[in-house]
Amino acid sequence: MDNFTFHNPVKLIFGKDQLDALPEEISKYGKKVLLLYGGGSIKRNGIYDQIIEKLNKINAEVVEFSGIEANPKLSTVREAVEVCKKEQIQSVLAVGGGSVIDASKAIAIGAKTEADVWDIITKKEKSTGALPIGTVVTIAAAGSEMNASSVITNWETKEKKGWSSPYTYPKFSILDPTFTYSVPRVQTVFGIVDIMAHVLENYFHHTSNTPVQDGLCETILRDLIETGPRLLEKPNSYELRETVMLNAVLARNGMLNMGYKGDWATHDLEHAISAVHDIPHAGGIAILFPNWMKHVLDENNVNRFKQLAVRVFDINLNGKSDYEAALEGINKLRAFWSELGAPERLSYYDIDEGAIDEIANKTVSAKSEYGKFKKMTRQDSVEILKSSL
Repeated sequence: MDNFTFHNPVKLIFGKDQLDALPEEISKYGKKVLLLYGGGSIKRNGIYDQIIEKLNKINAEVVEFSGIEANPKLSTVREAVEVCKKEQIQSVLAVGGGSVIDASKAIAIGAKTEADVWDIITKKEKSTGALPIGTVVTIAAAGSEMNASSVITNWETKEKKGWSSPYTYPKFSILDPTFTYSVPRVQTVFGIVDIMAHVLENYFHHTSNTPVQDGLCETILRDLIETGPRLLEKPNSYELRETVMLNAVLARNGMLNMGYKGDWATHDLEHAISAVHDIPHAGGIAILFPNWMKHVLDENNVNRFKQLAVRVFDINLNGKSDYEAALEGINKLRAFWSELGAPERLSYYDIDEGAIDEIANKTVSAKSEYGKFKKMTRQDSVEILKSSL
């Protein structure tokens, strides 16, 4: 493996009734709080009332900002930045899933600079600080609660950018699995897909001597394959929600890729689609990932795919070539996601061949190649998109 430095400063507060920690944690960073959330589900399921009750215990002055989109938009971030500056906000409390937490990172950065936040996201300007961020997680999926990464969409320019800053690690994240009981079935499915995709992006690399990292990835994938269908049958199972929630954190807190860099080409391609068509991220990922796998599979990397097929999907090698075993593993992944209820084709979102050129152009707008496991070009994007229609 490669030399590495691992640093993750997020305080993870995990388990039932852990919201009790909120007053003490948030009071460390000031009592004027921007309460950030999405479409209002936290008011319907009672989480909002619990949070307000906890904040009232420290006499926090709460400024609410709702309406964060599933693919958080730059225009919304900019609006919230202005609220932070006008109200002299001291900390940001993001309540929701990856979208709300991603937005909170951009808002926290934007509130502490005179530069436009998009210039920081696109690396034209450097961040110099951020408001402290706390999170209360209500959807197990993105894992944004324990990393510095964020994805923001500029709807005006049709760009969706992943970025990070050393200032955007949350100070603390509270994860109570009971808060995910009310997540709709489709979002639970998308959460499982998203977590598995994060693991797979890390899994596909060429660095030698990574048995520990490979084993961690394989364990999470097997666990989700076993847990996912049971959770859909028993959505109020604490044990199953707990397992999925922890897997989401482990998939994106940096532990899986210690000593190497993963691929992330499929995420780049999905970001290009969402920038134009605003589809659910995990829906796009479910469509694209097996097709990316089939596209890049060749004699030089077949062993990695075969290892995944055998160790995760229990493919029997008897009478099969390495390529046949690898392909069977890919097909098993597709079948599993389809059985959960994830989409298989871009046509599900009314995306047809006429959209391919614009999407493919966006995948290489910043550089001519993307991905690390196997370099992708514009033509590769076209071919994968066509196979995904």
